[in-house]
Amino acid sequence: MSSLDESSDEWMDGAGEDGDNGWSPQRKQSNGLGEYRRLPLADSTDASEPSPLGAPRLLPPAETRLYKRRWVMLLIFSGFSASNALMWLQYGIIDNIFLRFYGIGALAIDWLSMVFLLTYVALFLPATWVLNNRGVREVVVAAAAFNCIGAWIKTGTATPSMFAMTFFGQFVCSVATVYMGIPSRLASLWFGEREVSTACSVAVLGTQLGIAVGFLLPPILVPNVDDVEELASHIRIMFYISAGVATFIFVLVIFVFQEKPEIPPTQAQAQSRNIPPGEYSYVASILSLLRNKPFMLLVLSYGLNVGCFYSISTLLNRMIIEHYPGEEVNAGRIGLTIVVAGMAGSLICGIWLDRTKTYKQTTLAVYLFSLIGMLVYTFTLNLGHLWVVFVTAGVLGFFMTGYLPLGFEFAVELTYPESEGTSSGLLNCSAQIFGIIFTICQGKIIDKWGTFAGNIFLCIFLLIGTALTGFIKSDLRRQKANLLNAEAQTVNSEKATADLEGAVVKEGKF
Repeated sequence: MSSLDESSDEWMDGAGEDGDNGWSPQRKQSNGLGEYRRLPLADSTDASEPSPLGAPRLLPPAETRLYKRRWVMLLIFSGFSASNALMWLQYGIIDNIFLRFYGIGALAIDWLSMVFLLTYVALFLPATWVLNNRGVREVVVAAAAFNCIGAWIKTGTATPSMFAMTFFGQFVCSVATVYMGIPSRLASLWFGEREVSTACSVAVLGTQLGIAVGFLLPPILVPNVDDVEELASHIRIMFYISAGVATFIFVLVIFVFQEKPEIPPTQAQAQSRNIPPGEYSYVASILSLLRNKPFMLLVLSYGLNVGCFYSISTLLNRMIIEHYPGEEVNAGRIGLTIVVAGMAGSLICGIWLDRTKTYKQTTLAVYLFSLIGMLVYTFTLNLGHLWVVFVTAGVLGFFMTGYLPLGFEFAVELTYPESEGTSSGLLNCSAQIFGIIFTICQGKIIDKWGTFAGNIFLCIFLLIGTALTGFIKSDLRRQKANLLNAEAQTVNSEKATADLEGAVVKEGKF
């Protein structure tokens, strides 16, 4: 690997940071082969499916490098996704207050959250096309702009007669959900192979942080008071705070956020960059993914799990208020507990994947514990003890929201070298569709039969998702690509050493 002048870029890592910015043939060979022996890579390939690694073009090992500014890109993206997630939950966690303020029905309030899910489904294909053809930066800039504009529209809607306008502002914010396919793409563009899963987890943490703030702040900023003018003042303050944050993040995205580093971080990413633009077909990529049986099973199972989470998040206040009247603030704190525990779960799962590469085993285990957590939460919600709800909700959140980055990273492994944005987009599209279905159905069930029946409804689908996950064949294609390139470099290095020794011997004879 050629060395770069350190003075040319003050953001650039020094040699050896995180042990991944250079390619040491001996070290990479040891680690790569060790992981290869631990994983059943060859046995899991379905011969009936076209594999992108079936006839790989082994290029000479490319120069790779990690940049310190990768963490800045990750932080900015996480901040933006947090801001947009906050917009999503501003209404749902205090839906009883907005029901009275705007004088509307429960389903109308639910649609203030579900519009985010529906908009993503409608924009998934064009957004993924832009991501693949124009890049991450353009998608993030456009999304941050819509998030900012929608937030400012909502600042003028703190009046009982302005529900239509506040819905429009929420719709504009929902366009920003096109960012949801980016975490795994951003991680692959900027981070090394031994930290890419952790980076994806941190990117997803941004959304979870926004959801946490969305659970916590609205009940505090908008108390359940009877005076309409006072209530309007509290709502207006909440809207201005969220608009200010969205504006600040938009400015950061415009002036700081970058597309990708000059030098790729991994051999797999270098290989992807060497694919000529004329050889890439967006339609062919979609069709290839749809024919990938393990990936399509993951799409279904991921949608069931995350769809359940969306439904719980949207209807949480209604569930808590039914058993604990007047506890809007504690409903928000319970939601915060779910998400904070999930943030810890996401980070731990990401680190675990980087260390072990056990994608299917970890995904299946977390899915199973999500089901168990949902069952425990369901059977303890009506016991009359809020502290029990806090504990069970935390356990549920640790596994259910901790599952989010696992699905992204597992999808990338199953679909390499297809675009990470396309595979993540399909996962999110499935999650949004199931989220809408589950929210509407669970809401109707709660209204007619209560929260216990509504939660049992979700448990059934989590059981189905667990079974589907068990049928996924673990064909880790990205790991294979990195391993093949590491072995190729080792062979080239050994050949060069042998040639050099031969030349020395020959020179000595003459």
